Amino acid sequence: MTDTLTRTPTAAGARVGWRGWAALVVLMLPVLLVSVDNTVLSFALPQIALDLEPSATQQLWIIDAYPLVLASLLVTMGVLGDRFGRRRMLLIGAAGFGAVSALAAFAPSPEWLIAARAAMGVFGAMLMPSTLSLLRTIFTNRDQRRMAIAVWAAGFSAGAALGPIVGGVLLEHFAWGSVFLMAVPVLVPLLVLVPILVPESRDPSPGGFDPLSVVLSLATMVPIVYAIKEFAVHGAESPLPLVLIGAGMLFGVLFVRRQNRLQTPMLDMALFRRGSFTGSVLVNLLSVIGLVGFLYFVAQHLQLVVGLSPLQAGLALVPGLLAMIVAGIGVVPIAKRAAPRLVVPLALCFSVLGYVLVAVSTTSASLPLLIAAFVSLGVGIGAAETVSNELILASAPAAKAGAASAVSETAYELGAVLGTTIIGGLLAAFYRANLVLPDALPGAAADAARETLAGAVAASHELDATLGQALRDAAASAFDTGVGVTALIGAALIVVAAVIAAFTLGGRAGANR
Repeated sequence: MTDTLTRTPTAAGARVGWRGWAALVVLMLPVLLVSVDNTVLSFALPQIALDLEPSATQQLWIIDAYPLVLASLLVTMGVLGDRFGRRRMLLIGAAGFGAVSALAAFAPSPEWLIAARAAMGVFGAMLMPSTLSLLRTIFTNRDQRRMAIAVWAAGFSAGAALGPIVGGVLLEHFAWGSVFLMAVPVLVPLLVLVPILVPESRDPSPGGFDPLSVVLSLATMVPIVYAIKEFAVHGAESPLPLVLIGAGMLFGVLFVRRQNRLQTPMLDMALFRRGSFTGSVLVNLLSVIGLVGFLYFVAQHLQLVVGLSPLQAGLALVPGLLAMIVAGIGVVPIAKRAAPRLVVPLALCFSVLGYVLVAVSTTSASLPLLIAAFVSLGVGIGAAETVSNELILASAPAAKAGAASAVSETAYELGAVLGTTIIGGLLAAFYRANLVLPDALPGAAADAARETLAGAVAASHELDATLGQALRDAAASAFDTGVGVTALIGAALIVVAAVIAAFTLGGRAGANR
């Protein structure tokens, strides 16, 4: 940033004034939007299904097209931002995302909506690396950058909290297209204010552009992300996920070899030889797996076992998401004085405690206990994500901030997919293994109950009161037994993240300035 009136030089880097913090507020708009968009669609899906009548496969693609394209393009868009300008990529992404969201809102067919969701993934991939990498160039003072990244990470949490609430309110008063149209009033002020408040930044020596590297990166990410989603839906019944993962890994090896041979690589693989960078990325990945996995089974428990509405369930999760925000910001002064390899593992102990609370009390898990468990989980994840994201940017040269941010964002997206796949897949397996159906249950109801907890609850409403209640009790017992086991597995994943952090994140609070 060149506005010397807003900077105060210090040994640790120039401190920004009000313009820098105003720029942060503007950059939070797309962060909130993308975060809300990740959770709000599930609330609109029933109305979409009634209106557009998609097939089962089309319904899955309506959900999956956006994250599949987004995760696959993050690295490419981050590198392009380094080369052509991060602010420019942000503005293109915002304009495109807003326009395509409006088209999605009035989709006349499932095919139209799937195409619009895929296009939203393209433009969304331009938005996210740009926001984080621009923070790296605006906030050169590390103390201020920690706070800015804490606010950035808190934006994701706030968006996740707002998603169920916004979705519930919009769908109660408007058609399903409203969940897409909300992007327009968010992105219009961004398009106006970013050119005024946010300086352009790019890699001063980007070198030549290598199209083959782009193709190889896509050939790596698309099969792997798609394989994870296929496994989540179909399990091990088909060999397709293994074939896709094998293909993705093969192209990944070719991508890495090409980067190591190029004089100016698309993605500098030397970044991964820095322990703090790779360790922080892995902490991000495992933390998001733990968070999404927790939300996966708690959301079902609240709605299908406790009997809350989607809006009530969303409100019940707000204390934990607020705890995540407070912890993410509150850890900043601690991170200034304590080593990351101490701060992150200690923070993640709170997340382990949250999972353990669920594991040891699933048969009698009351609503206050679940809220307390999510608060504990949120404290750990919020603090760990702030420190690890700041280390990712601090470990990378400023010129490569877009590529580094894109790697961090890819870990987020893969973590979200894996959280549902790993925790959700294990939970489904334990649910089926522990389900004891009541006698005299009709065959169709029994088949539905064996598939999912939601299927059991839906089938119970078609039965007489006594048999229906017996089926709900049996399904709830099997589900909560499965939750007890998967919660311990989730706790183990967080412990692994804590161990990685302890051995890789460095021993000095001021390292990598």
